[in-house]
Amino acid sequence: MSPEELVYLGFIAASIPIGFLFRYLSPPVKQGAALLLGLTITIATCGIHTLHSLITVLGTWIIIRLGWRSAPAFSLGWTFLYLLFFRLATWVGLPQPTPFSNAIQLILTLKMVSVANEVKCFHLEKKKEVSSFSKSPVVGGLLHEPSLYDVISYSYCYVGIMTGPFFRYQTYIDWLQQPRPLSLPGLDPCLHRLRMVPVYAALFLSVNVVFPLAYVRTDEFLEHNFFFRFLYMVAVFFVFRMRFYSAWCGAEAGCISAGLGCYPEGALSKPGGGPTVQFSSDPDTPVQYDFKTIQNIDCFNTDFCVKVRHGMRYWNMTVQWWLHHYIYPNAPFKAYALRAGWTMLISAYWHGLHAGYYLSFLTIPLCIAAETSMEASVRSRLGPRGQSAFDWVHWFLKMRAYDYMCMGFVLLKAGDTVSYWSSIYFSMHLIAVACILFGRLFKGGRRERKGASEGEKAEEERKSEGEKAEEERKSEGEKAEEERKIEGEKAEEERKSEEQEVVREKTE
Repeated sequence: MSPEELVYLGFIAASIPIGFLFRYLSPPVKQGAALLLGLTITIATCGIHTLHSLITVLGTWIIIRLGWRSAPAFSLGWTFLYLLFFRLATWVGLPQPTPFSNAIQLILTLKMVSVANEVKCFHLEKKKEVSSFSKSPVVGGLLHEPSLYDVISYSYCYVGIMTGPFFRYQTYIDWLQQPRPLSLPGLDPCLHRLRMVPVYAALFLSVNVVFPLAYVRTDEFLEHNFFFRFLYMVAVFFVFRMRFYSAWCGAEAGCISAGLGCYPEGALSKPGGGPTVQFSSDPDTPVQYDFKTIQNIDCFNTDFCVKVRHGMRYWNMTVQWWLHHYIYPNAPFKAYALRAGWTMLISAYWHGLHAGYYLSFLTIPLCIAAETSMEASVRSRLGPRGQSAFDWVHWFLKMRAYDYMCMGFVLLKAGDTVSYWSSIYFSMHLIAVACILFGRLFKGGRRERKGASEGEKAEEERKSEGEKAEEERKSEGEKAEEERKIEGEKAEEERKSEEQEVVREKTE
């Protein structure tokens, strides 16, 4: 393990017992203690580079105060532009930021964009209340605008400050204001989340020794046959997964021990976003609780889900929520593949400026287009057994696609990434393109048949509509004739009644 990894390990290990102690603190003390501890960690690991995060926070606060309506867009622009300056600091003579300051800056960027959006939602809901003279509860909405102290406290809260997971400002406020945090579940869910961490860590360390990443960059590696080179990426991605599985599960345990992100199961919480329906915060109400709000990884579904798009959903889940809510809806495209590509581009930029990030992330839309094409042209025509076999092949190719893309993520440099991909003949790119072309060809024939069937269907509908109209005309004619008969009988009765009235008058 590298020195940086040992520091992360120490931070995660220490945050778990510390979290249980925070359950004994009152809201103001908890807020101040979490801020103090977070600042201490930041200054200890980042030193002078702490100024980068502080400037980001103050800049976002100024943007929110100047205009809450435009704050989401301007905060996104401000934080992402500062990320560029942060990464190019050496170009202007500033010292190179530490890996820890980079990790803190990444999490902080997500938080600042989120708090700007939450403040805007708060003001919009407030205006609705004024105009409608009624107050409607908003799920996950703020009750008051945060002060500068609140924003700084949220930014430097020690929970997940270097490792994640991301959580919204409202989640942070809910944590501070928990009525009886000691009554909330803690030890059991914490141990449950940690139960596989030793296994993940052991697999990470052992397999990493046998399949070191540095070997890929050597000339000796290229002398091996195709199958060895191809299978090597499977081992590299396995090491990559085990590393993050152990780190993220440990980070989640730190949140659980502190009680952060603990909501009733009925709140239907989303990772990163929090509750989606109203819930009772009364601790005396007998309900089951979960920590889905701070769940950052679903290890089983990451490995065994079938589709590429679903694999993204279960990996780095809180960041995926952030991308889905703040980036994807504002993409300058309408087509799903293009919107996904835009989102992946922003995600790559957030991760860093290394070309490997962009080569990897921008391969995802191609893979999504390939699987969508094959599902529409092949899977939809198969029976239950055929679909089951298709799904197993789909799963195998999904895993190989992520193996393939992981190489760009870990090799980082464009030359190293392209060199490796070329050593296996850009196989996954070629398979994806072949699937798209195959799907287009089969969909074309299907479209012609579909067009013919749609023409027949339209003709049937026209006939049916004609018959229906004829029946309606007949029905209307019969109805009119019936009404005329009734009116005639009514008129005859009125005439007879008038004659009887005349006879009575003469008699009198």
